Amino acid sequence: MILEIDTLSVTPIYQQLRDQVILGIAKKELLPGESLPTVRQLADELGVNTMTISKAYNLLKDEGYLITDRRKGSLVRLPEPFQAQEAQASRQALALLLAEIKLHGTSKETLLANIHDIWQDFEGGTNNDEN
Repeated sequence: MILEIDTLSVTPIYQQLRDQVILGIAKKELLPGESLPTVRQLADELGVNTMTISKAYNLLKDEGYLITDRRKGSLVRLPEPFQAQEAQASRQALALLLAEIKLHGTSKETLLANIHDIWQDFEGGTNNDEN
């Protein structure tokens, strides 16, 4: 998986990296036990400060998407299922996102088609339909 950053984005670089790793895990582009580049390697490759990469990796570790092994570095892992409080926070975040999508005029049918397409990506399926 190739990690890319958008230096013009309003989203902080560490957040962009975090999000890309999570999407990579969900799409099976990053598999459990797979090593990520070292903080220094990735910082050099992307041309960003090592503290930025470290912040992304630490966030992913705290959220259960990475583990650190002194010999192997940062390894991908599947997180544990949500606990009740995490599930509620996730539902609230989803509700806010759906509210924004609805307020911007997206129809329920379009939303459901988008969800289907994205879920197919997570399951490794390909969708050649035109939208």
